[in-house]
Amino acid sequence: MSKTLLDGAKVAILVADGFEQSEMTEPRKALEAVGAVTKIVSPKNNTVRGWKHHKTADEFNVDIPLSQAAAHEFDALLLPGGVMNPDALRIDEEAVTFVRDFFKAGKPVAAICHGPWTLIEAGAVQGRTLTSWPSLRTDLTNAGARWVDSEVVVDGNLITSRKPQDLLAFDREMVRLFAGALAHA
Repeated sequence: MSKTLLDGAKVAILVADGFEQSEMTEPRKALEAVGAVTKIVSPKNNTVRGWKHHKTADEFNVDIPLSQAAAHEFDALLLPGGVMNPDALRIDEEAVTFVRDFFKAGKPVAAICHGPWTLIEAGAVQGRTLTSWPSLRTDLTNAGARWVDSEVVVDGNLITSRKPQDLLAFDREMVRLFAGALAHA
C-alpha cells in the first residue's frame, strides 16, 4: 500500500453550531482523501449543526469536546466559517486558547470565510496577509492584518480563503501547506 500525502496526520476541525457546512465537509473530504485523520472539536459535547447559507443543515458528531482537546495532539487546524460559528468561538476563551496554541507551536492553520474572526481573538493576524469574507476586511485591518480580495492566500503557516465558491483552491492549497509543514516537522 502506498503512502499518501498526509498519511496519519491529525487535523482538528474546530466548530460550534452554525458553521457553513460545505466549508467543513469539503475540506474534510480533501484532507481525508490524502490520508489525514480529521476530528471535530467543539465546545459542545455531542453534536454540532451546520448551516447551508441561511438555513439549518445537518448535525455532525463531536469527536472530541474542546475541554478534552489540546493543540499538541494535532498536526494542523481547520477553521470553517459561517457567521454564528466563529462568532461563538471568538468569545469562548477555551477556543481562543486552543487556536493560539497552534500558532505558538508553529503548526499550520486553515481558515475560510468568517473563520478569521477567531484568529483575531487569538492574536494571530498582526502583520500577516490574508483574505476572508469581505465583511471582515475592517476587523482584520484594525487587528493589523493586510487584507486582500483573493480566492486563497498563504502566509507562512496560515492559509485563508473567502467563501464556498473558493473551496477548490482552498482545499488544494490547504493540503499543500499541511503536507509541506509536516514534511519539515
